[in-house]
Formats: sequence, C-alpha cells, structure tokens
Amino acid sequence: MTSSDVSWSPPPCWYAPYLGAKDFKKEMSANIKEAASAPGMAGTPGAAIGQTKAHYEDGFGWEDHPGYEDYNVAKDGEGMFWARVENPNEPDILKRSSCTELPFWVDNGEAPPPRYEQAITPEILAALAYQHMELPGTEVTLAPAGTTKVNLPTWAWLDKTDFHEVQATASINIPGFALTATTTAKPVSLKLEPGTQDAETYPASGECTFDDDGSIGEPYAKGKADQNPPCGIKYLRSSGDGTIDLKATITWDIAWTGTGGAGGDLPDGTFENAQAVTVQEIQAVNR
Repeated sequence: MTSSDVSWSPPPCWYAPYLGAKDFKKEMSANIKEAASAPGMAGTPGAAIGQTKAHYEDGFGWEDHPGYEDYNVAKDGEGMFWARVENPNEPDILKRSSCTELPFWVDNGEAPPPRYEQAITPEILAALAYQHMELPGTEVTLAPAGTTKVNLPTWAWLDKTDFHEVQATASINIPGFALTATTTAKPVSLKLEPGTQDAETYPASGECTFDDDGSIGEPYAKGKADQNPPCGIKYLRSSGDGTIDLKATITWDIAWTGTGGAGGDLPDGTFENAQAVTVQEIQAVNR
C-alpha cells in the first residue's frame, strides 16, 4: 500500500529496548575489543573507541549523556539499554543510519529522555503496522466481462465480502516496558482511470464511493442494459488489435489507536491495479 501523501513515509530508524545490563556488557565489550584491535585504529578512531569504552565502563560522560560504571550491571533487571533499530524497508542507507546515538539506559517504567526524539512510540508502532498491512487486490469485476463494446456502458463493482476494515497491530512487550498500536484501514473510494481519453466514466469524476453496506458499484443484472451504471466506464473507440489498461485505485482511510489512549490519523493509503480491457466495435447486422 502506498501513502497518498508523498511527503510521508514510515520512520527509517528508531530507538527501542535492546538488552539488559549484563547481556549488553557481554556484547558491547566484545565489540569494543574487536574494533580496537582492527587495523588502522590509531589516532582519532582509536581515541573514539577509547571514549566509548570509558563511557560504559568508567562513568565518562558529556552534556546530556551521563556515563555508566561497569555497563550499569548493578542495575541489571531494573531497566534496559536502548539502541538503534533500522527499518529494513527503508531503501536509503543514510536515512536508515540517521539514528546516531550510542545505546542508552532507560529504567523500567520510565520513558526515554526527551532528547531521544526517535525513541519508539505508539505512533511509530502504528506507522510500522501500516507499512506491513496486507490488503486485498483491486481487480474490478466488469460486465460485460472480457470484451466490452464501443458506446455501451461497462458496469464495474467490487465484491463487498473482500473489502472491509483491515487491522494490523504492532507491539513491544518486555519486562518493564510495553507498547501497542493498532492501525485500521477502511476502504472509502474506488477511482477508475480508463487508460484512454476516448472514454467516459460513471460518475463523471471516475471516483465511486463505498456504500454503508460495504459495497461499491452495482453488479450488472439482466434488464439493465439501457441504464447507466452507478460505477463504470463507456469506451468511445475500439482498442483495435490490442487492449486498454484500466487502472483501478482504492483509497483507504487510515487511523490508529495505541497505549495510553493515544491515537490519530495517518495519511490515506492507496492500492492500485491495472487490468487489460478489450474494446470492440458493435457489429452491424445486414438483413
């Protein structure tokens, strides 16, 4: 699903609970030792590694970044170190790496300090749930099916059993910290784009809205040949030896709720599909 707001995208990275103090000490001390022994670690790189080691082992800190004694092992079980998590669906490696803070400690039941603006929140969880939503395809049922005729309305509709509210939930649940967010997608409209200027749409805007019962459009039934469909297309010229690509786009209204009564709206989502339509001239019958 694609956001209809081209300026919006799920976060490329965030900070989330990572390891308790003892486990963090084991991993981080090994990483520091490995980095310090790598070739070319003299001078500035070596000094930076030394400062990181002192930060976690000897209480070395700087503004808004208090140091730790022995990796905070004395508080093991009372909180966790938080660290960067990269969004695997973000294609830009620079954006994925934009959470540059060293791992930091957060006590159980406490929120991360405000300076960590990219720390995980219910809204970030909601955005991630949005990113992983599985929605039904957008193939429209047409009548007549397969081949339509020039200047005859083609009825279009969607099966209402397939199009209904869809929910996705993302959560973090570990000792001392829990967050949950549920994102709900509700289909609101279907836009038909005929694939050629030689066509008319019903309604004229090409945007068909969902009815209260969840249906969109109306199935063709015998006896309706002289009626205009509530949702459909009329092609004014044949497709010749080829086909015309009819594009159908469903717009989904996106809302979310989360831990602590949080909630709100996310940009509408769109899901589109193209299907080939053959348009033929009506054959005259000479008597």
